[in-house]
Amino acid sequence: MQHEAHTHGIDMSALGRDKQSLRLAEETVAIEVPGLSLFYGDKQALFDVSMNIPKQRVTAFIGPSGCGKSTLLRTFNRMNDLVDGCRVEGAINLYGNNIYRKGEDVAELRRRVGMVFQKPNPFPKTIYENVVYGLRIQGINKKRVLDEAVEWALKGAALWDEVKDRLHDSALGLSGGQQQRLVIARTIAVEPEVLLLDEPCSALDPISTLKVEELIYELKSKYTIVIVTHNMQQAARVSDYTAFMYMGKLVEFGDTDTLFTNPAKKQTEDYITGRYG
Repeated sequence: MQHEAHTHGIDMSALGRDKQSLRLAEETVAIEVPGLSLFYGDKQALFDVSMNIPKQRVTAFIGPSGCGKSTLLRTFNRMNDLVDGCRVEGAINLYGNNIYRKGEDVAELRRRVGMVFQKPNPFPKTIYENVVYGLRIQGINKKRVLDEAVEWALKGAALWDEVKDRLHDSALGLSGGQQQRLVIARTIAVEPEVLLLDEPCSALDPISTLKVEELIYELKSKYTIVIVTHNMQQAARVSDYTAFMYMGKLVEFGDTDTLFTNPAKKQTEDYITGRYG
């Protein structure tokens, strides 16, 4: 079988991805999933998923709609706790500690594992107040500390130069792409260890999408990033590792270049080449 048939026109020239061979087994593990199942009432949504998410890399989850990729992502900061009837079996270890253990501080977990959703969701406040929202919740109110955090977070989200002269204007006046980068700034302002991105570009135009993708590449030097995307081109561009999911099961997980050019499972190849999904 020819590699061209596998990639099906997917551009594998990743955004500055280091070309050295990536080996999952040699990576430092940030999140360990040793056999996770999840139920919504009687309906099982995840089936015995096992994987290791490597530290300070970008890991993408791909698969058809309803395959469980967003459900899995949301287990990493227990967002599924908010769904009535949701039950998790198994463990998720964040740097060795089970986040589902009794007595876990879920608010602190969600600071350590930040989340950015599909649709930009800035608060109806100023740009400045959006960024410092989480810091104020922590009781940080010193103006100098907040000012420094705003500049640092907005620079980190590649937005500072565009908004530094209108920090006290409403965030709702920003474009969709700017709003999404503001939400990323708000998330990193509380200094998380992991960033979860749930289809962060699906509501954005192509130019805004490219800016967010470039930002993801920049951020991985400081954060472990997990992105859910329905866009295989995007997964190929931004991620170091890719997991293909189907019907609540993890089919294949490995370095992105290998998974797209020489997948181990026929099911993965069928999805990548557009035979289904």
